[in-house]
Amino acid sequence: MAKAAVIGAGAWGTTLSILLAECKHEVMLWSYEPEIIPGINSLRENKKYLPGFELLPSINATDNLAEALSGAELSIFAVPTQFLGEIIKNSAPRLSPATVVLSASKGIEEKSLKLPSNIIADYFKGTIAVLSGPNLSKEIANGLPAATVAASKNKDACAFVQKILSSERFRVYTNDDVIGVEIGGALKNIIAIAAGVADGFELGDNAKSALLIRSMAEITRLGVSLGAKAQTFAGLSGMGDLITTCSSNLSRNHYVGFELAKGKKLAEILSSMKDVAEGVPTCRAAIKLAKKHNVEMPITSEVYQVLFEGKDPYKAIISLLKRAPTSE
Repeated sequence: MAKAAVIGAGAWGTTLSILLAECKHEVMLWSYEPEIIPGINSLRENKKYLPGFELLPSINATDNLAEALSGAELSIFAVPTQFLGEIIKNSAPRLSPATVVLSASKGIEEKSLKLPSNIIADYFKGTIAVLSGPNLSKEIANGLPAATVAASKNKDACAFVQKILSSERFRVYTNDDVIGVEIGGALKNIIAIAAGVADGFELGDNAKSALLIRSMAEITRLGVSLGAKAQTFAGLSGMGDLITTCSSNLSRNHYVGFELAKGKKLAEILSSMKDVAEGVPTCRAAIKLAKKHNVEMPITSEVYQVLFEGKDPYKAIISLLKRAPTSE
């Protein structure tokens, strides 16, 4: 049994707490919103972000970072990427040098263009790993099987995370390609918006398949330009996560795209959501990275124009289909 801290009591952070508790670990779950803590500690339920799922007694919540991180052997950060910098800055003085810090955030910080592991490394000089894969919170919380990837340059850290989180229904693979694992997890959220648009217009399975495969081509191009391994994108954190997020009605980013296809404005859609759609800010960051590294990303570019320049979603589809013919 280990002691784990989970920083972020959203749906994913709460789900990770459930997995840890099932593996007999003691969990301190930190919430930015103190109002949800009594429900977790007394009623054993996160009614705001993961309603309907009972939390084991080994999960306790707090809004005190020092209390949450005290004595933790594994410290998991499951917060939106755009807020990660401030939270890790406040957490770093309270982190034990011996703890393994595990990023469960998926995105690219818009202002710095940094991946979550790089944001953490700015403040914490110890061992860092990342977690990413096709992991829909509600399915996992509901007891359904899933697999994920733990990545780190430190093999011992990968093995530790694998041991702590693995169970009969949650399989953890390891990888040393941190950049590839994080890029796959970040950019698939942008493509999920495009997939939501395609489903909103009922364009069919042929179009959806073409979208996913050509999206993975541009994700791989950007990832490789940043130092990732091309083969990583064929795995769970690449194609696996992309397929799941682009196909499921449980995906927040897919929901954004679907509603855009129905004629709703982005501000209206986002204001109706209690969870963050990471694909929206990540799209801005991805476009900046693509320009910086001279990488062609036509699908991401069309999503950007729909989100931030008011382009009609259907015209964005036509623009992609009218691009000059080329080889695969």
